[in-house]
Amino acid sequence: MEIADIKQRLTIQTVLKSYNLQADKNGMLNCPFHKEDQASLKIYTDTNTFNCFGCGANGDVIEFIQKKEACNKHEAIVRAKALTGKLSPEKSGINSAKSRLVGTTKEIKQDHTEILTKIFTSFKNGIKSSTAKRPQSYLESRSLRHERLELGYNSGQFHHRGKLNEADKNACIAAGLLIPYKGKTPNASGQTFTAFAKDCIIFPLKNKQNEIVSLYGRSITDNKNAKHFYLKDRNGLYPNYPKQETTKLILTEAIIDAATLLQIPEITNNYEILSLYGTNGLTEEHKTAIKDLQNLEEIIFFFDGDKAGMEAINKYQQELNELLPNIKLSTVETPLEEDVNSLLSGHDAEIFTHLLENRKPSRASLRDVPFILTENKEAEPIPTTAKLNTRNPETDEGGSRIPFKINYRNEQFITFTTEELQIVLLGGINLSQLDRLRATIKITRKDTKNPLHSIRHTIDLYHSDYLEKFINKASEQLETGTTILRMALAELIDQIEKYRLNQIESRKEKRPQERKLSQQQEQRAINYLKSPKLMERTNEDIGRTGMVGEENNRLLMYLVFTSRLREQPLHIISLGASGTGKTYLQERVSELIPEHHKLEITILSENAFYYFGQQELKHKLILIEDMDGAENVLYPLRELQSKKKISKTIPIKDSKGNLKTITLKVEGPICLAGTTTREKLYEDNANRSLLIYLDSSKNHKEQIMKYQRKLSAGKIATKEEQQLIEFFKDMQTILKPIKVRNPFAEYLVIPEHVFKPLRTNSHYLAFIETITFYHQYQREVKTDPATNERYIETTLEDIEWANRLLKDVLLAKADELSGECRRLFERLKTYLTQNNKTSFFKNEIREAFRMNPNNLKYYLVQLLRYNYLKVVGGNRHKSGFEYEIKNVNEYQQLNKSLDNALDAALEDIKKSLVGSAGNRRITESVIHSTN
Repeated sequence: MEIADIKQRLTIQTVLKSYNLQADKNGMLNCPFHKEDQASLKIYTDTNTFNCFGCGANGDVIEFIQKKEACNKHEAIVRAKALTGKLSPEKSGINSAKSRLVGTTKEIKQDHTEILTKIFTSFKNGIKSSTAKRPQSYLESRSLRHERLELGYNSGQFHHRGKLNEADKNACIAAGLLIPYKGKTPNASGQTFTAFAKDCIIFPLKNKQNEIVSLYGRSITDNKNAKHFYLKDRNGLYPNYPKQETTKLILTEAIIDAATLLQIPEITNNYEILSLYGTNGLTEEHKTAIKDLQNLEEIIFFFDGDKAGMEAINKYQQELNELLPNIKLSTVETPLEEDVNSLLSGHDAEIFTHLLENRKPSRASLRDVPFILTENKEAEPIPTTAKLNTRNPETDEGGSRIPFKINYRNEQFITFTTEELQIVLLGGINLSQLDRLRATIKITRKDTKNPLHSIRHTIDLYHSDYLEKFINKASEQLETGTTILRMALAELIDQIEKYRLNQIESRKEKRPQERKLSQQQEQRAINYLKSPKLMERTNEDIGRTGMVGEENNRLLMYLVFTSRLREQPLHIISLGASGTGKTYLQERVSELIPEHHKLEITILSENAFYYFGQQELKHKLILIEDMDGAENVLYPLRELQSKKKISKTIPIKDSKGNLKTITLKVEGPICLAGTTTREKLYEDNANRSLLIYLDSSKNHKEQIMKYQRKLSAGKIATKEEQQLIEFFKDMQTILKPIKVRNPFAEYLVIPEHVFKPLRTNSHYLAFIETITFYHQYQREVKTDPATNERYIETTLEDIEWANRLLKDVLLAKADELSGECRRLFERLKTYLTQNNKTSFFKNEIREAFRMNPNNLKYYLVQLLRYNYLKVVGGNRHKSGFEYEIKNVNEYQQLNKSLDNALDAALEDIKKSLVGSAGNRRITESVIHSTN
């Protein structure tokens, strides 16, 4: 068998399965060729190849086997042939798939994986249907998003109307998906079978090979008392077997709780999740899977906040402590009568990270521990009990432990409950004045329904004299002890203070925190920046983040954004008609930059820039969505671009009312990016920036629409895209300021056709230096003996990349016509060529191009003015003028002359360096870099 035949027949999934490896739904898995905490190996099923972003390993199926087995290529080919079935497994040393152990150490007699996978796929497609309103409504009520989870809906119709062939029907019966009626008597509809878990949300249970081996159904017909269904001979785990590198494992009481946590990236990035099957659902398969985790450090119980949940935690902690005595056990204190899923329904996702961070170590018993319910999304942790240090003669002579519950769900009706009293704050809490605590409160005794045992009063709780009088009055009306009231109000005031401070803090503008990388994240980013063909790889991966098309512009913009870290940042403006994707390009590329390095502006007042902190904008990327909305700030922006600082002197009054002046200073440099449809309107800013024109071709629009359709259909791996975006941010974080020297700068002459050559020349040189800066981990760091300045040097490869990426920019700078006018002119040429014409009329073109007549008239006037067209016939009033193009090849000639000028500059560098004996060392490095 030829190697090409092997590669055609053998899939990468088959190879992975032979090593008990399984990629996730995004095609990612932990690389088997190096140690890591997060998956970095990407599987490409369409090409049967793999690539690791961490260690750089990549190749086809044979190369995977060769690296995994550490063997030579011939041995790898032999093993690959065996996997295709052309050699017996005994000869190849590879076990047959039929001899695998599924789930536990017990061999399953009959494998239902194929039919379960097929039926579950139909369930999964069914829940996406526009007709599946009821299950979608149920999932929404449980705060579960089906597009983020692997689940489906069983309407009970999968076997009706000939949907299954005879073989699949028999397989469904064997697997328990179809249950025959007793006596096989048809029901009223003529069916002889009932479907497993009808009207249920279906979750897959998986074995160690990540294959579906069983199903769990949760009924949607009774939300309060949900019915649970498992297939016969239940096996497999949800959501899957924990990864071998797991260090922290969360155990949940129910599958729906595990599904809830799987939606929260902050948890899935730091913990592995495994569901039990209820309070009695820790199976031997669970224990075996947990015991096999060699790197496990901690098991975290996240059960319901009820008596059954606490008792189950006690029981399972004792079992796991005996099984794994060296593993840390801890418990999340779930609020009373809440579960994981209900917490997400009533709170923001931050509550889970808060509860996990405040988890408690294992205790002998948790039965008597009271819990506190808090609806404050930002509040600090509140003690579960409040201990009374003073004696209460009416309750307990020695003091007692009284549990408190405070409910912030309705900010206008906050309730605070003790064993004896309920206190309600009517109208909420004033957050603006921290020096007073004025509130309208209602206090009621809980042990009686007598309306006289209730009191309402408006009082400043910080006014001790009035508070003491109120306690005495309330004690008389409620017929309760003053100590109980005093302690309850003291605890209430303490909790309100915490609530107010946290609410005020949460309403402040939250600025992005500086990105911090782990040692492993930093090393992965360095490995990427050290990889060969860095520019090609970067451009390809930018496309994999969801940026469709614009291959040249997206890499150019990414490098410009990278230049913000340098002393002389570049700036960029995207030009094009409305709807061509200017904002889309800028947004997608800017997503690759860390949040604390960028500032997005929609509308800003004229003086706003002067009130930033002095160094708040230093080395920041300033993003203007539409420059039409930022006209007022274009002047300070130009000053920040050119002078790298702005200042303004304003008068203020001191404490005595005297006027004095102060100077507001804001320092740069900044990197500015903006979009506009009117390039001439912002010419002063455009002169300081690189100008790019967006691709408005039909092919590009079709690419974008195709991506949009796939995204809507759920066929885009958005999780993988987000992981790659975060990885780009990691790379940007480890780029450090360093001086760049270009030993070839004196030989680089921009083409003579370019308008405004002074600024264009500086942009050209700065862009070359930016490419060198991006390659800083591949260049030798040198030290100038005279100044002790550390620097890296530009290579000819950097210059070649700059010429390639800036070609369209320089061409636009050399063109007399604006971008839109040039685009129309080239369409005219193509139109005349395709229709074998040499002349045209305006109305003919307007109908063919479906253009606004005013826009067409404007562009034709420009082409006549610059002598690109001439009038050869027609008249103004009847048919209109007839136009003819003077020189059809003028743009190709301009393009060719620009290419020749750039190529000539590179050739001159090589000749000059080869001819200079004093530059022999540089020449050798140049020749080496070009080879």
